[in-house]
Amino acid sequence: MLLFKNCELYAPEKKGTKDVLIAGQKIIAIGDDLELPKGVEGKVIDAIGLRMIPGLIDAHVHIAGAGGEGGPASRTPELQLSKMLEGGVTTVIGCLGTDGMTRNLESVLMKAKALRQEGVSAWMYTGSYQVPTPTILGDVGKDIAMIDEVIGAGEIAISDHRSSYPSAAELIRIARHARVGGMLGNKAGLVNIHMGDIRNPFKPLYEAVALSDMKFTQFIPTHCNRNEYIFEDAKTWGKKGYVDITASSYPFFPEFEIKPSKAIAELVKAGVPLEHITMTSDACGSLPDFDENGKLRRLEMGHPKSIFDEMVDTVVLEKMNLQDALKVVTSNVADILWLKNKGYVAPGKDADAVLINEKYEIIHLTAMGTLMIEDGKMLKKGSYEK
Repeated sequence: MLLFKNCELYAPEKKGTKDVLIAGQKIIAIGDDLELPKGVEGKVIDAIGLRMIPGLIDAHVHIAGAGGEGGPASRTPELQLSKMLEGGVTTVIGCLGTDGMTRNLESVLMKAKALRQEGVSAWMYTGSYQVPTPTILGDVGKDIAMIDEVIGAGEIAISDHRSSYPSAAELIRIARHARVGGMLGNKAGLVNIHMGDIRNPFKPLYEAVALSDMKFTQFIPTHCNRNEYIFEDAKTWGKKGYVDITASSYPFFPEFEIKPSKAIAELVKAGVPLEHITMTSDACGSLPDFDENGKLRRLEMGHPKSIFDEMVDTVVLEKMNLQDALKVVTSNVADILWLKNKGYVAPGKDADAVLINEKYEIIHLTAMGTLMIEDGKMLKKGSYEK
């Protein structure tokens, strides 16, 4: 058992000073003056002066590597456990991305299983940029219904020179199968959409909704802060559907990207419901810069810690209260993707929690009830990390 005493709890709602008791992989009690049960061994950590927040959920990570737009040497490596933990991330959703031709979904699935074995939580999307999209069992619906780790389809690329330019009919078919697969597997069954740089980027999604009875919330469009015109369109889309902000790109492309923390604040100001907004890192994904002729100029790579840093900037720079800033990377993600035991610090939920000091430094971190960081020191790393 593990007992945190006297922490200021953001669950993500602000709860005041509380004790939090963990047993096994679950949070079993939150209250005042809690003690370990008599005769039960456990660890007590005095967390006075620290804030406890839910473990962050990064719902767009190329966990098995990605990239390749600059040739074989530009393929990015797999996600390392330590890179998750240093950013307060305890749950990831993996995806394939641009390369659905030389990489495969089986590798993403096995990486998700590996991360689970290392002590954190991981799921994945089936599919890639391309349409017809690759699957494991021959259909996105079957993958979602029958494979525990698969919770939706994506990332399917639209409005991008690397996409297959799927028609509205093709998007509808993928979304329909994902939805039914979700129903059969008791999962959200949503479609993660890569949004490219082409003008009027939401047009294919509006067409798919108009030509069917699907809701806007069947899709999760991502990279919605990649330039000014897509961001302006996202302010309208977000009033009916979800908007995902990408955190990793901004430091590399500030001349194009809207800073993620600023994007969150501006979306809320524009009337987008906070519950419709999420932020992901695109970690281990390549971040390419192409010229006007489509020639690659340079490649960068994203990291999970970007969502933690931008969440902090949402509070410090944009003056949003901490509980609202946290929702974008915790409870909103859990609610949208039906991750029923994630996103909250509450009895019965998985024991994923991060304790931070007044400087927003990570002091302690638990994932599935296991202490992974203690007193600022990482206790556990991935299998082949030094």
